[in-house]
Amino acid sequence: MQVVSWLPRTELPFAAPSRPELLVIAEPVVEAPAAPAPVAKTVAEPVAKPAERPKIEVPRPGSAAVRPVSKPVEEAEEAPAPVKAPPVPPPRFALQLLRAGRCLLLVELPTGEAFQSRDPAYLLLKDMLRAAGLPDSPQILAEPVRWPMLTRGNLDQGPDAARDFVQAFVGARVEEEPCVCLWLIGLPAVRFAGEADAQSYNRELQVEGLGSAWALPGLELLMEEPQRKADVWQAMRRLMARWKSSNE
Repeated sequence: MQVVSWLPRTELPFAAPSRPELLVIAEPVVEAPAAPAPVAKTVAEPVAKPAERPKIEVPRPGSAAVRPVSKPVEEAEEAPAPVKAPPVPPPRFALQLLRAGRCLLLVELPTGEAFQSRDPAYLLLKDMLRAAGLPDSPQILAEPVRWPMLTRGNLDQGPDAARDFVQAFVGARVEEEPCVCLWLIGLPAVRFAGEADAQSYNRELQVEGLGSAWALPGLELLMEEPQRKADVWQAMRRLMARWKSSNE
């Protein structure tokens, strides 16, 4: 029964005497609890993850979903092409340059054809020259200027080109023989030689390279609206001294 020693409560008859050291009960030894050892703080080191291999998607046959290929960031998006303005149609006019005394006359041809001796517009022009004290048989200096000059081709024949041509054409005649006043008769003459509009009728203009100019309504307009002749006469009286003094 694994009993090392045991003591009876009473003395047993005929038993051998007990040893004294066996009667002393030893007190249990109580050990003091040991203080816990300080735990050092440790920082968990990050565990490097193994590099993941890029996934390569292989399109399966019959698959309709296709991912678009992304463009690099450095590639700039193309700007939309600028919308070109429609070309301006070329103006249409016919001008005749004449000389009367010390004045040049750039006259709009109402019919587009050169003046004839019995044309009503030409007869009106002769009356205006007589009233101004100038020769009533003006000298034709060149063939009429008809615009546009070409019916085909890519040559620029817009308003700016027409202005440059008319001013160069008249300027060449002014250099050959200066004039004291350039009559601009009709809106095309006022517009492309004087760089003005109908609001400048009966006014004096200063045109670079051409000198002093006088803007007048067209001959056909004067015939259709005779009341305009009074304004022309008043403006003529203010300017008449300029060419009359040169003729004396």
